[in-house]
Amino acid sequence: MELTILQALQHGVAAHKAGKLEEAERLYRAILKSQPAHPDANHNLGVIAVSVNKADAALPLFKTAVEANPLIEQFWLSYVDALIKEKQFETAKNVLAEGKKVGLDGEKIDALIAQLKAITHSAVPKLREINKSFIVKEKRKKILESKQQKNRKNKNVNSLSPSEQQISRLLKHYQTGQYIEAEKLAVSITLQFPKHQFGWKILGSVFRKTDRMSEALDANQKSVVLVPEDAEAHYNLGNTLREMARLDEAETTYKQVIALKPDFARAHYNLGLTINELGRLEEAETTYRQAILFEPNYAEVYSALGNTLQELGRLEEAETTYRQAIALKPDYAEVHNNLGVTLQKLGKLKESEVSFRQAIAFKPDYAEVHNNLGVTLQKLGRLKEAEVSFKQAIAFKPDFAEFHSNLCIIFAINEDYDSSVVSAEKEKNIEPRSKAFMMLLSVLKSRQSHKKNGIVFSGLGESVFNMRLTSNPLILQRPVEPELVANLYDIDTIELDKQNDPRFGNGKATDWVLFENYRFKMENVKEDLINIIKKAVKSDIFIYDSFFNILGAGSGSAPHDHLNSLDKTNGLNLYKQKYVLQYYLRVGDQNCDEPGIYKVYGPGEEILPSEGMVIIIPAERMHSAVYGGETDRVMIGINFYALLGYA
Repeated sequence: MELTILQALQHGVAAHKAGKLEEAERLYRAILKSQPAHPDANHNLGVIAVSVNKADAALPLFKTAVEANPLIEQFWLSYVDALIKEKQFETAKNVLAEGKKVGLDGEKIDALIAQLKAITHSAVPKLREINKSFIVKEKRKKILESKQQKNRKNKNVNSLSPSEQQISRLLKHYQTGQYIEAEKLAVSITLQFPKHQFGWKILGSVFRKTDRMSEALDANQKSVVLVPEDAEAHYNLGNTLREMARLDEAETTYKQVIALKPDFARAHYNLGLTINELGRLEEAETTYRQAILFEPNYAEVYSALGNTLQELGRLEEAETTYRQAIALKPDYAEVHNNLGVTLQKLGKLKESEVSFRQAIAFKPDYAEVHNNLGVTLQKLGRLKEAEVSFKQAIAFKPDFAEFHSNLCIIFAINEDYDSSVVSAEKEKNIEPRSKAFMMLLSVLKSRQSHKKNGIVFSGLGESVFNMRLTSNPLILQRPVEPELVANLYDIDTIELDKQNDPRFGNGKATDWVLFENYRFKMENVKEDLINIIKKAVKSDIFIYDSFFNILGAGSGSAPHDHLNSLDKTNGLNLYKQKYVLQYYLRVGDQNCDEPGIYKVYGPGEEILPSEGMVIIIPAERMHSAVYGGETDRVMIGINFYALLGYA
């Protein structure tokens, strides 16, 4: 397939960077056949000529580049440098003067001017010696005075810039990680030459490397002010802003970088990361693809693009992208891990295991991968191996609560409740107690206690789990206090359509902690309902959710159950201990076409609620209701777990 001009240029630049000069030259010349005045192709071809000591051949190429695009500073710099190499000093001066007219300015230009002055000055003694016999004594005196004046001027020019030795020492300290020495020298240079960018630029990088972000921000801002056209200075500022979580400013700064240097692949990459963090995933995808366009072998961009595609739910594309990153960088442990997670989500568990093991091979202390491998092994039913993986994850990161939680579940599935409770207690000491954690710990302690009495939980555990409701659904009754409904209407609610669950329509609901947040209004009904539940399931209980609904015309709930991911964990059987209660405080209009019949499935059954009715069903049983009455229907709901007998 024939390359476009842009593609040919990109391939040429890549070959050039890789040292493949013949290939780069062939591609640049191919561009010039189609576009003889193409500025980048002319310039880059000239650079190759200079690199093989053919500055004379480079001159017409640089001249064409400058004429085609006079706004690019590097074209002027290359042209003048080649003229100096060819000893065309007057022409070089004239070219610099032309450049000044179009706004050419900056430290590199000043350095070239100083270099030209030094060269022309050093030629004066030689000319004087050649023409010695023709120069009168007074003329020689004037030349000597001129020399002294130029020396003074050169001294003034040099006083504005650090010496090559200072710059070389500073770079060496920075590049070898000697940040203390680099900082001292950079500070010294900025004090001596406050208007010279280089010291500020390195100082900003040193501060950033040593996590002193406010100081890094100040230094990088000064660097940008001193040389506004320096794309790399803007890039350093953008990186600092991003690490300080000032994402909007970072985005603006990266866009300035790209305006100055459109092919700056790293700037596109970091702009994509920033936009991704701002939640604009599709835009981040586009930005990553721009980075790849300018740097096709950029493995980190493929990794970031894969992460975004995974977030967008495009798992097959994410898998392909991760594999491209690995092809470019086979030892990229993070990508092997992310590929494993993607394969896990696609249900390709065997391939997922392979990816995780490859990540571990490249980075043996990668705790998160050991944990992810454990999850895959658990899904494959290889519980002993999963246990080993979770323990390895904990060995590398003992203060990571999720690892203890996963090990806790493995122990529970194996009915080692003593070890399971120990792991849960360790998790409790690491991070605040979540509702799910407190439920699990309560269930585990209950099972631990009952196992000591010889109760077996393995398999279906029918003798334990089915000694519950005397009927399914279980229908009971509790009188409704007149003030209770009025109290509920005083509580803040959320519209049903804004709830991310099966409820819908013209109605309202509270959050899931009704009893905790509104204890002063709910104490009596809470106590009564807990007693009703305990008698119904013959057990102590753990209340997981409490809420209330107000249903208006056209509201209700689609068929659903009340199980979460933890309830569905294979082998843990939590779903067998979970139940749902509905308590009807006001049933509304039951003479309409949709009177709010409570439907349960498997087997099907329909119940027309009445005021004060309490309905309890297992949480795994699907149910629904649609209400069309003009007056409100009001109910309280509770999700709870039976703890296998009274403590």
